[in-house]
Amino acid sequence: MPRPLNEKSTLDQIRTRFDAEVERFSKLETGQQAAVDAPLVLELVSRAAATRLGTGAKVLDLGCGAGNFTLRVLQRVAPLDCVLVDLSRPMLERARERVAAGNAGAVQTIQSDMRNLSFDRGSFDVILAGAVLHHLRDDADWQAMFARLHEWLKPEGLLLVWDLVVIDDAPMQGLMWERYGDYLEKLGGPAHREKVFEYIDAEDSPRSLAFQLDLLRDVGFRGCDVLHRSSVFAAFFARK
Repeated sequence: MPRPLNEKSTLDQIRTRFDAEVERFSKLETGQQAAVDAPLVLELVSRAAATRLGTGAKVLDLGCGAGNFTLRVLQRVAPLDCVLVDLSRPMLERARERVAAGNAGAVQTIQSDMRNLSFDRGSFDVILAGAVLHHLRDDADWQAMFARLHEWLKPEGLLLVWDLVVIDDAPMQGLMWERYGDYLEKLGGPAHREKVFEYIDAEDSPRSLAFQLDLLRDVGFRGCDVLHRSSVFAAFFARK
């Protein structure tokens, strides 16, 4: 059984782990291998973002890590004004360094829990959320965060999400989780599989793709659909 929400890792514990992962996440092609189809999704999300962006547009990268998603977007459209948000200060510093090197626009970094962010209505053309929303906890967290994402986007703005998801049907979730475990074991052996499973159980509280798409529509998004799904990871979008 998944760990109860009140026993999940604290923000400080999550921050500490990511502080030590900067070098791994700085590798554009291999830094996110624990997530299935990472290179494919980075490419797909950058292409999707480019459909809504022109030079000088403004992008929010939520849970930016070392900046990989923004870097991919900048390979297609530049310059852009970028706001990078992460819990980890070392991650933010690396992301700023890498993004600034490939972008002539403004680069702002914010170290924060995403639930504490505040931006003006209609601030962004595109919001990127790569492997971050699964850190939300109860229904109130999810509802409030999705409503804020909608508020922060400009009309016709685009939200692009890539994340760990679950399946609400228990047998199907068990099947997909077993397949994901096989993938991790092939990647790094049984110890790697257990390490990833342990920190997912401790830190993460993902929701199903169906739950998230329904919630996006409930808070006012339209044009929500799936870009790619493989095992327990999905990329999807929503248009304001």
